[in-house]
Amino acid sequence: MHAQVVLFDGFDPLDVLGPLEVLYAGGIATDGGITVELVSAEGARDVPSGLELVTLRATARLDPERAGLILVPGAAGSTEQCDPEDDSIPSRLARTQRTALPALLADAMAQPGLTLASVCGGSLVLALSGLLKGRHATGHHDALEVLWGLGVSVVRARVVDDGDVVSGAGVTSGVDLGLHLLEREFGPRVAHTVEEMFAHERRGVVWSATGMEPTPI
Repeated sequence: MHAQVVLFDGFDPLDVLGPLEVLYAGGIATDGGITVELVSAEGARDVPSGLELVTLRATARLDPERAGLILVPGAAGSTEQCDPEDDSIPSRLARTQRTALPALLADAMAQPGLTLASVCGGSLVLALSGLLKGRHATGHHDALEVLWGLGVSVVRARVVDDGDVVSGAGVTSGVDLGLHLLEREFGPRVAHTVEEMFAHERRGVVWSATGMEPTPI
């Protein structure tokens, strides 16, 4: 499996690095069964994060036709939007819609055998691009009402698996999302090995629309 981790101006570094390190370690644990690269909609470039001290380099353009996994992070910054061009999280996420990213993600979603994953506000990037209408997803708790307004079937869970769309809640859920993706692709022993390597214990149930419908409590 090949994982393309998307960078855009103002991205949240932990949204990227948490799952990236987990998936990279999964590649080691599977003797190359998964490869990871940083990409952007524009191609190879240095991409500034939402934290002034952190810039990461995308080594390639996002390829929507490459099978595997595309992971979209959220943004870092203030939650208070004062101006459409400020450095708040809402503004940074909105500006992704003026790039080539939405079209590339839409092309990717139409490809068989490709999974779109998101961490935190990354689900808003997908929803703003019109890709989550009627789909089950989660995101940062401050974004859930907006996701609902964009037609998303919101689930308050740490990780939501909706088949070819998998989403994580707040920032640190990216580690749990990465471990779930490893388990889904390679099985629990690989995921457990990486979990132990990072001295991390996953939290919560991975929600999916399967099994018995529960009676309301």
